[in-house]
Amino acid sequence: MAKQGQSTDGGLERLTSAATQAGSSGRGLPPVHLWNPPFCGDLDMRIAADGSWYYLGTPIGRPALVRLFSTILKREGDRYFLVTPVEKVGIRVDDAPFMAVEMRKETDAHGMRLHFRTNVDDWVACDAEHRLRFARGEGGGLTPYLHVRAELWAKVTRALYYELVDMGEERMIDGEVMFGVESSGAFFPMANAEEVRAAL
Repeated sequence: MAKQGQSTDGGLERLTSAATQAGSSGRGLPPVHLWNPPFCGDLDMRIAADGSWYYLGTPIGRPALVRLFSTILKREGDRYFLVTPVEKVGIRVDDAPFMAVEMRKETDAHGMRLHFRTNVDDWVACDAEHRLRFARGEGGGLTPYLHVRAELWAKVTRALYYELVDMGEERMIDGEVMFGVESSGAFFPMANAEEVRAAL
């Protein structure tokens, strides 16, 4: 439940205004890692598993507003917050806060590099810092995630996952043959190669 005073449109307007001012410098993302304002309670805002944002149970239909809020998103442990220099409010995230919805491949003298576009139009180059991980679901299938920034992850769409599988290769990792994909000189294992072959 939202703390009193946070569930009103006025609270959302204050947050929107503060977020707009925080990002008005135009020099990239706001430095939320440097801000430690007082916790002002939980806001009735949720990011669904498909990356859609909801406020008071209603979809936020303005992409620019979703984009704005995404720039002040911060993770601390298993909790997510929207943070400005003057306030910090908790929100719910069903799975990952972002979705990776588009992928570009580049090849140069150093090999292949994958670039992913998120649902808030950030492009992220996949490398050792912005890595891919593959989580096994309850049904045994794999779900890929891309590290966007500061422990904020994007779930990779199923269509892009199949593209990753198509470009995958086998490598020996710690004495075990693993199936995975390379980007920017880093190798990201999906699963044991025999398991992958058996599933195909």
